[in-house]
Amino acid sequence: MGVDGSPGSGRALRLDPYALPARYAARDGGADGQIRQVEIDRERVVLRRAVRGIRMNVGVPVHDFRGVTMRTLPPEGQEPAAVAVVLEHRDTGLSVPLFVAAEGDDAVAQWKCWGRVLGVPLLVVEDDGALREPFRRIGRIRIGSPAPRRRRRSAIRRRRPSILLRRKPGRPPAEPIVHRGEHEIIARN
Repeated sequence: MGVDGSPGSGRALRLDPYALPARYAARDGGADGQIRQVEIDRERVVLRRAVRGIRMNVGVPVHDFRGVTMRTLPPEGQEPAAVAVVLEHRDTGLSVPLFVAAEGDDAVAQWKCWGRVLGVPLLVVEDDGALREPFRRIGRIRIGSPAPRRRRRSAIRRRRPSILLRRKPGRPPAEPIVHRGEHEIIARN
């Protein structure tokens, strides 16, 4: 609820990506009352709205969305500028806000969480409005520089000889060797 008591008049939106399914109201400029109902889970997004008194339900599989974007929203009336994490669709009327806040402290974490939970790529908006992926990837696997070998970066590298890292631990034989009937040899002065 907003300051004036009308639903959806405030901008802040904070959904938990790990508590799906979720249902909430979002702004929609083309809908009656400027509001639409959104239901989201890991597999599907359902948009419910009314246009000129005609009710519509639109179900869209999550894999049909382009990805999760992080963008800045300009100030609106009394509302300050905001940071939004949006599930982007090719048809902008089907794009769904997932996180909106006046301060972007949690925006990057939310952006990455939503991309991971929904299994869609992370996207950023260029100056000309085009979307691109900020990280290289093959399929759903992100490509990056290989991690350094742990042995070389270890804090205790100088205290432990490297031969001990390659040594295999001893194993007792399957059948132990038992010597019977032998006398013990003792060395005495």
